[in-house]
Amino acid sequence: MKPITIIVADDQMLTREGLRTILDLEEDMAVVGTATNGQEACELVEQLRPDLVLMDIRMPVMNGIDALKRIRMSCPETAVLILTTFLDDEYIIEGMASGAKGYILKDMEGDKMIASIRDTASGQFVLPSVVAAKLAAKLNEVTSNFEQWQSFSKSQVGHVKLTEREKEVAALIIRGLSNREIAEVLHVAEGTARNYISNLYGKMEVSDRAQAIIRLQDLL
Repeated sequence: MKPITIIVADDQMLTREGLRTILDLEEDMAVVGTATNGQEACELVEQLRPDLVLMDIRMPVMNGIDALKRIRMSCPETAVLILTTFLDDEYIIEGMASGAKGYILKDMEGDKMIASIRDTASGQFVLPSVVAAKLAAKLNEVTSNFEQWQSFSKSQVGHVKLTEREKEVAALIIRGLSNREIAEVLHVAEGTARNYISNLYGKMEVSDRAQAIIRLQDLL
């Protein structure tokens, strides 16, 4: 039987090599490469065409979410399973929206992690209960915010005036671009893009991207 070919992408050597050791002990799995950042992960995937990538999120050079987007474009047959210590709402939503096949935590028990990899390789979507609970809570919040924005009168919405630059940023947010991608499109530093986004959030009286997207539908 052909083993599940895997690339492990993580900037921490102990995690990266530890996972390689554990997974290579399984008869139906083979770690064919490791990467220390998202850029290396993309290059290895494009070269080796593995069945699956275990992808950390916070990495230098290119983060896991940006790497995920590139892999989904260049090698759609390769499944990406996000592996992280962070239970951050926006990471979960952006990862799922970008085409991740699952989201597991680094402190998961070894046998459960291996089972999750097998499930992902067989085409199943993997989402542990603790992650699913966070996602459900965020979706409930988004629904509540949507109902709140719907109750705003058109005159209230009309009082919010965006500059031309803010309209550019708003359009890119609606398209789902990350802060880094917005900076690249606008040809500015990522910190400058973050400032634009922060100012936009303040003008719209929102606190995160999900709320901003809902409100922007009425402004653009």
